[in-house]
Amino acid sequence: MASSSGNSSGLQNSGSEQDLQSLMDQRKRKRMESNRESARRSRLRKQKHLDDLKEQVAHLQNENAQFLRSISLSARNYAEIESQNSILRSQMAELTQTLQYLNGILDSVNCNGASTTGLFPFQHLVGFCDGVYGGMGWSSFANSQQFPIMAAAEMMFEY
Repeated sequence: MASSSGNSSGLQNSGSEQDLQSLMDQRKRKRMESNRESARRSRLRKQKHLDDLKEQVAHLQNENAQFLRSISLSARNYAEIESQNSILRSQMAELTQTLQYLNGILDSVNCNGASTTGLFPFQHLVGFCDGVYGGMGWSSFANSQQFPIMAAAEMMFEY
């Protein structure tokens, strides 16, 4: 009988062992399934992050292209304005030279050598210059509203 009780406990151990093994296998399968699901979620998160980064790269590339276009346009505008400034400086130098030349002529015409910086530098010549301007005295000519002194820039730069 001792052997039968030993057998029955052996069978119980064998049944318990199988139940335990079955329980361990079931837990292992659940853990594996849980790990698979966790790995799947992780891959989805990584893919979403990658997609977000790609979208951000595309946005930044567009923004960069806009900045480059803006810089290019500004550089062209700067070059154009610099060119215009160069032309204006050249014209100013020519006009300054012409003004100095005309002031030299006025100084040589001015009988008393008076400065030509006044509004009407030849006012002291009234009487002397009569007849030079069609019989009008200098004061009549200089103060006349009928004959404004005008010059056009086109006339200054004819070559």
